[in-house]
Amino acid sequence: MTTELASVRYLVDDVRAAVGFYTTHLGFTVDFDAAPAFAAVVRGPLRLLLAGPTSSAARPMPDGAVPGPGGWNRIHLVVDDLDAEVARLRAADVPFRNDIVDGPGGRQVLLQDPAGNVVELFQPAAR
Repeated sequence: MTTELASVRYLVDDVRAAVGFYTTHLGFTVDFDAAPAFAAVVRGPLRLLLAGPTSSAARPMPDGAVPGPGGWNRIHLVVDDLDAEVARLRAADVPFRNDIVDGPGGRQVLLQDPAGNVVELFQPAAR
């Protein structure tokens, strides 16, 4: 029996840059590489599908709308030490959308991949 992964598709401007970002900074490994059109990277039970401008996912819709990267939907990655992760990623010049925010369930911060897709790092509150 195979393990089923949750898959999320991100549209990206540059598949190779996106693969480098996720594998270098966020602990993903390459699952499938058909760059420059498409690649898939995996971290735990999450498969992130990285679709470039020449992929089928980037084709215009019947109404003429063209899919593009960015937006506010995001993957949510749980970390043990948010402060340490933010310091490590800032040292690597990874762009952030905000500073750490404290909430009732924990702490979070938003960063961006090379195409502008948002990634949330989250440290749950102690219980």
